[in-house]
Amino acid sequence: MGDRLSPPAAVNAYGSRLRECARHAAGGRVGWLLLIVALAMPLLAACAPQRHHEALLVLADAAAGEGPSRLKETTPSPRRQAIAFDLEGRVHSGDLYLPADAEPAAGIVLAPGVVPEGKDEPRLVAFATTLARARFAVLVPDLPGYRQLRIHPSDARIVADAFAYLAGRAELAPAGRAGLAAFSYGVGPALLAALEEDLRERVRFVVGVGGYHDLTDAARYLTTGYFRAEERWQYLAPEDYGKLVLMSTARSYVEAGDARVFDCMIERRLKDRAADLSDLAERLGPSGRAVYALAVNADRERFAALYAALPPAMRADMAALSLHDKDLTRLRARLILMHGRGDNLIPWPESAALAAAVPPSQARLYLLHSVLGHADLRFSHVLSWRFLTRELPDIFRMWRAVDALVAEREAP
Repeated sequence: MGDRLSPPAAVNAYGSRLRECARHAAGGRVGWLLLIVALAMPLLAACAPQRHHEALLVLADAAAGEGPSRLKETTPSPRRQAIAFDLEGRVHSGDLYLPADAEPAAGIVLAPGVVPEGKDEPRLVAFATTLARARFAVLVPDLPGYRQLRIHPSDARIVADAFAYLAGRAELAPAGRAGLAAFSYGVGPALLAALEEDLRERVRFVVGVGGYHDLTDAARYLTTGYFRAEERWQYLAPEDYGKLVLMSTARSYVEAGDARVFDCMIERRLKDRAADLSDLAERLGPSGRAVYALAVNADRERFAALYAALPPAMRADMAALSLHDKDLTRLRARLILMHGRGDNLIPWPESAALAAAVPPSQARLYLLHSVLGHADLRFSHVLSWRFLTRELPDIFRMWRAVDALVAEREAP
């Protein structure tokens, strides 16, 4: 491997990094994360110490968000610039993040989540900045539907166009090293983009955090809280935000009056997640009532009938976005998948199903027991029993996932 060190050099390099991590442990939880993982690095892998150490810094910076980290101290702030790009007459916009002190080693299209801030969501901006510090050229396309809390099959085309733009520029994707990354409901469009005939051989990797496989199963969970895992039904109280996405997505498939009622419902629930909506529900027409009935249903036995009553065009578009009936064996990209077992927006078996849909050597699945909810990292006190027994193993899993991503900058 290109970054292999001789044994004495490796020992010296490791000792230097360990001392560096120890100095930063006093800086708080992120410093302790650095130190704990650094202590185990010799046990985990010794063939690429430089990359492993860099992955450690990247993980700590991602965990720090906008807060201080060693990576921020040692690398200048990346450049962020608004760009416009078009493919075959389709004009799009987005933000391009570039390393400030080095040429990009690889490119990555980072799809924003279904949030009102879209590409400007602070956690997304922080993560894109972290990737740019790690010498990725990062393109975050603007997905207007996501900013309106709507998902649509056309989102996959925007992601695909963004990838074609990025991968087609040698200065952003040297030697064609480029991939995709997405969170939550953005994982589906990212994988659909990676399946496009004109891109399939060019997408080297796809990173998915909290993604879905069967959109119908995901809808059952976000409305009822039930999902199948290990051959039995399990229950986890779902996040109501998913129901808002469902109603917002439905706006395009119901009467104009119903769409306005949904707007009022969404606005009310964004202000107060427990707000009563019954007065607004009385104003809905037949198609709007069908969507609302599904959104408020908590009985998994009734789900199939309520889902079948949705507007046909809405069910057709959800089927187009679902991955369970797509031939994922056609993917050429390596999959790096992470999912929290406590995710209450999309349940973890969805990522497990994604990993099972491709050859075993093509997917790496990292299930996190405690530290990852849907998109937020959370840690206990470093001296707590929970941290030592549950969160520490999760930290190693995250480090392995980040290490796999950092490795994608290297030549095949």
